[in-house]
Amino acid sequence: MVVRVQSEAFNIATEISALTRGRSDVGAVVTFTGLCRDEGGSLAALEIEHYPGMAEEEIARVIEEAQGRWPLQGVTVVHRHGRIAAGEEIVLVVTLSAHRKAAFEAAEFLMDYLKTSAPFWKKELRLSEEAGGWVEAKASDSVDADRWRKLG
Repeated sequence: MVVRVQSEAFNIATEISALTRGRSDVGAVVTFTGLCRDEGGSLAALEIEHYPGMAEEEIARVIEEAQGRWPLQGVTVVHRHGRIAAGEEIVLVVTLSAHRKAAFEAAEFLMDYLKTSAPFWKKELRLSEEAGGWVEAKASDSVDADRWRKLG
């Protein structure tokens, strides 16, 4: 398991290679990369804050839960903090398994957690002089996350 919270950009290919190098038991690699949208041209960036140490511990805890639900052979989660410009990567989730279904479901489970419950706070920085607000989880994200609680 790899968990990193960092301000620097990440390289998707490098992260996948680090997880799969020398492995012949892996049948599926699923990746999800979340990007900062420009919200129709009005958003310059997001300012993402977190509690150092706490964020990593919570992400690791949820990865352990995913590993208990699915037969995973590796997981990497990288989440950025600081100023993230529109078009830049915010988050990367990589899951490995012998079979694709487990890798897909685990990646979706982890992203649903990251979108709704991870200890990150996002503030919008607008292109205009208008002050941006703190980003709240969308109702649809909460519905997605609730599905995993029901499946237990």
